[in-house]
Amino acid sequence: MYNNKRTAVIIAAAGRGTRLGSHVPKQFLKIGGEYVIAKTLKTFEHLDAIDYIFIVTNEDYLDFCRNIVESCGLQKVDAIVPGGKERQDSVFNALQEVNRIRPGVSYVLIHDAARPYVSEDVIMNVLRATDEKGAAVACVAMTNSVRRAYGESGGSESVDRSDYYSVQTPQGFRKSMLIEAYEKAYDDYFIGTDDASIVERAGYEISIVDGDYENIKITTKEDLPMENRIGTGFDVHRLVEGRKLVLGGIEIPWEKGLLGHSDADVLLHAIMDALLGAAGLGDIGHHFPDTDEQYRGISSLKLLERVKELLDDNYYKVANVDATVIAQKPKVAPYIDEMRKTIARVLDVDESRVNVKGTTTEELGFTGRGEGIAAQAVASLYR
Repeated sequence: MYNNKRTAVIIAAAGRGTRLGSHVPKQFLKIGGEYVIAKTLKTFEHLDAIDYIFIVTNEDYLDFCRNIVESCGLQKVDAIVPGGKERQDSVFNALQEVNRIRPGVSYVLIHDAARPYVSEDVIMNVLRATDEKGAAVACVAMTNSVRRAYGESGGSESVDRSDYYSVQTPQGFRKSMLIEAYEKAYDDYFIGTDDASIVERAGYEISIVDGDYENIKITTKEDLPMENRIGTGFDVHRLVEGRKLVLGGIEIPWEKGLLGHSDADVLLHAIMDALLGAAGLGDIGHHFPDTDEQYRGISSLKLLERVKELLDDNYYKVANVDATVIAQKPKVAPYIDEMRKTIARVLDVDESRVNVKGTTTEELGFTGRGEGIAAQAVASLYR
C-alpha cells in the first residue's frame, strides 16, 4: 500500500518476441539461470508499496507462467490473464480483471516483462508521481543526436534533443483514468503505441519521471547480457550382442553394440548432457525419455540436432566440447577424426572446437572387463 491506497501492477508478457528471432518469447528466456519474467516479477513482489500483480501472457504460456509463479513463491500474483491480438488488447484484458477482482485499487502500473532490470527506485518514482499527478511515465533523456526526417526527398533536420525523452516502463495511472482512456480508444478504433499515448489522447497530462539507462527492454539478441557457461556430462551403456556399435555418430565394426532405447551412442549422450547442463536446460532424460516410443532406435545425431535447436532458441553458442570415451575395447583412435567432424557439423562449429579422446581403465571395473562403455564430456557455451 502507498499513501493508504492500493496499487496493482500489470506485467505485460504476451509478446511473441519476433524481433529477437527466437522460438521462445524473450520474457521466457533465461538470464543467469533465471527466467527474464521471474526477475521482473520479483522486483515488484519485494516492494511493500505494491499490493497486487496481474500477469497477461499469450495462451500458450499460461501454464508456464503459473509454474514460474509457484516455483518462485510469489504471493502477490492475483491472476494470470490471456492476452489479445495487440499489446493494447492484452493490457485491457488485464485491466478489466484488476477492476473485477480488485475494485478497491486506486493506481495501476503497467510494466514490460522484458524489462528485468527495473529498479525499486524507478518504480517508486513512477508511483509517487502517479499519486500526485494522476499519470506518470519513466523516461530517460536522449544521449544521441536526434534528427527528424521530412517530405519524400529523404532530407532531414537536426532537433534539440533536450526536448525529447526515451520512454520506458513502468507507466502509472489512476485506475479510473486508465479505464476511461481505454474505453475511449476502443470507441474511436484507436491503437496507441503505449499506455501513456492512450491516456494522453483522452485529455490527460502525462508526467515524466526519472527512469534508468539500465532499465533496458530486451528486444534483440544484442540486449541479452554476455554469458559464459560450463556443463558436464557422463553416460554409461552396457555392451551386448546383436546391436550395432555407434560412437560419436559413427558406426564402428565390433562384435557387440551398446544397449539402449535409442542407438545408445554413449559419447553423444554425454556431450548432449554437458551442453544441456551448461545452458541450464535439464538433461537428455527430460527431453528424450526412454518411455517415449518416438525415440526408440533413433540416431543420437538426430537428438544432438534437437539439442542444438534448444541452444539456438536460448541464444547459446558452443565455445568448445571436450569428451572422453572410456573403453577397454575397441580402440577408438582410428575413428576420432571422423567423430569430431560429425559432431562439429551438427553443432555448426569449427572442428577445432570439438575434441574427442579415448582411454582405458587398465582392465579394471566394468569397462575393463568389456561389459560396457562410458563417456564423459565438458562443454562451454557463450551468448
